[in-house]
Amino acid sequence: MHIGLIGLGRMGGNMRARLRAAGIEVTGYDPNPEVSDVADLDALVAALPSTKIVWVMVPAGEVTESVITGLAGHLRAGDLVIDGGNTRYHDDLRRARELGARGIRYVDAGVSGGIWGKDVGYGLMVGGEDEAITELMPVFDALRPDGPREEGFVHAGPVGAGHYAKMIHNGVEYGIMQAYAEGYEILAARPDLVPDVSKVFQAWQRGTVVRSWLLELLIKALNSDPRLHEIQGYVADSGEGRWTVKEAVDLAVPAPVISAALFARFDSRQEDSPAMKAVAALRQQFGGHAVRAAEEQ
Repeated sequence: MHIGLIGLGRMGGNMRARLRAAGIEVTGYDPNPEVSDVADLDALVAALPSTKIVWVMVPAGEVTESVITGLAGHLRAGDLVIDGGNTRYHDDLRRARELGARGIRYVDAGVSGGIWGKDVGYGLMVGGEDEAITELMPVFDALRPDGPREEGFVHAGPVGAGHYAKMIHNGVEYGIMQAYAEGYEILAARPDLVPDVSKVFQAWQRGTVVRSWLLELLIKALNSDPRLHEIQGYVADSGEGRWTVKEAVDLAVPAPVISAALFARFDSRQEDSPAMKAVAALRQQFGGHAVRAAEEQ
């Protein structure tokens, strides 16, 4: 199987490596010539077989819109586009209609795993027609974690379902990270009782109901910087938390934890908070997201 991959940043580049390791032929394009396999989009499309499959892995929003619009001009009926970014599902529905009018198929793929996915695999939530998903299963199987397919992959439903599931996933992630972060701040506020918070968290990783990969990454961050002095407690949000809260409001579904976690991120931009330092550290650990260096006192 041979696919094209547009976007070879910290996610896309690792995905290309994992796909190739599984025997999937990948031709990648990126504006950065140092990582790109081809010089431009024309060369990428020309390198692919007659039925072209192209995975787009670029930041959601205007960049994705521009790339897919440009790509569509090179494709024909029967070709297949996968959007693997964090696109809002409303855009998936529109794009599927626009591309479908030209016979171009469309699949949306929510991808979780951050910078660690190359080695441990990516959690995949996909939306699209059954035929297209079946055709793409060699790609999905190469990217997902080892083990039972249903524990790292889901065909969530029609177009839009994949990114909708990923949106809610990220909203839940906000809440979990915030709870760990608040626990960290409370523990760290009593150094007379708990001189090493990371050791407490490490003990929680076996036999307790709060053990998780996120907790493991927070331990890693604390082992590197026990008091998180090296970063500011400034935490960005990339959209999915806001969309999840808006969806909850539109559906009249109570979501106090996710809502509070989103608002806590807003609060982090107003004053330096130990809890938000922990959230910033977690985002850096699992996704390679940029953090702000702490200002010297």
